[in-house]
Amino acid sequence: MENTPIFFADGESPKMIDAFRKAQETFKYFWRELSWEYRRIVPALDVACVKLAFTQEINGNTVVEHMWINDINFDGEKIKGILVNDPDELTNVTNGEYVEIPANQISDWLFVTQDKTYGGFTIQSMRSEMNETEREEHDAAWGLNFGDFNDILVAYEQKEKPENLTEHPMSRNMKESLVDFVKANPNEITAQDEFGYTFLHREAIAGNSTIVAVLLESGADKNAKTHNGKTALDFAKELKWDHLVPLL
Repeated sequence: MENTPIFFADGESPKMIDAFRKAQETFKYFWRELSWEYRRIVPALDVACVKLAFTQEINGNTVVEHMWINDINFDGEKIKGILVNDPDELTNVTNGEYVEIPANQISDWLFVTQDKTYGGFTIQSMRSEMNETEREEHDAAWGLNFGDFNDILVAYEQKEKPENLTEHPMSRNMKESLVDFVKANPNEITAQDEFGYTFLHREAIAGNSTIVAVLLESGADKNAKTHNGKTALDFAKELKWDHLVPLL
């Protein structure tokens, strides 16, 4: 998530550059929420999308367009999904195309549940420049209530339950069923996918400390590496999941 190239913010206002930075710093919360959403039988999210900086060299200039993708996956390094915008100038991507973009090109993220929006830093930056009527029209066009542009949430019920900023409640609630699952399926502990990721890698990327602790107690190898040479600890450090570092 480091080394953000300057040109992705070329020509942007300081307020918008700050929005990009905040989106990158907090993207881990988006992915944590989505990692649980993919396990839910009944979906909880109404919207889940990420805005990325797409670039192309055109006539000797680097042209940048910030566009949204959905159907998102994240491997700790790259964001993967389907482009849902029509580019204005770029010809190297098209609406509906599958893309893989480095995480340092994130410019925003948004998820919506129970009529509350989370993230949307660039959206709120734009809303802050609007008058009341313009904001109402903007929100109606999205079909969403974006609330107070000065009060951006990143985790469900974070004000009522500040501990949700450290760990997702489902991570705590699923502990017993995970213990049972691992006992019944011991091979899941050592299995690696086609890219070398283990169960432990994926849970570390999502910041789920209770799950990580259960996996370690069940014999997961914390030194296992992906094909790119990354351990679970490497991902925890890169994503600044500080509560995971002592465990790993």
